[in-house]
Amino acid sequence: MAKNKNKKKKVNAKRERYAKFRKDKPTSVTFEPPELTPEQQKQRQEDEKNIDMFLRYNKNRPTPEIKDKKLKRK
Repeated sequence: MAKNKNKKKKVNAKRERYAKFRKDKPTSVTFEPPELTPEQQKQRQEDEKNIDMFLRYNKNRPTPEIKDKKLKRK
């Protein structure tokens, strides 16, 4: 069955009613980080290194309650 290309689209009443509340979003947002002094850059690198080490080695171990539940299931 072929579609009729000339047929008008069905208008969504709810969308029409609330169209006035929709805000136009900008197409592109440019973000420029602030210029950092050498001291601040060094501090930032150090912070990032510490965070990376933390995320790498800090494993979220299960709580004792969960361990007990798993042991009971086996």
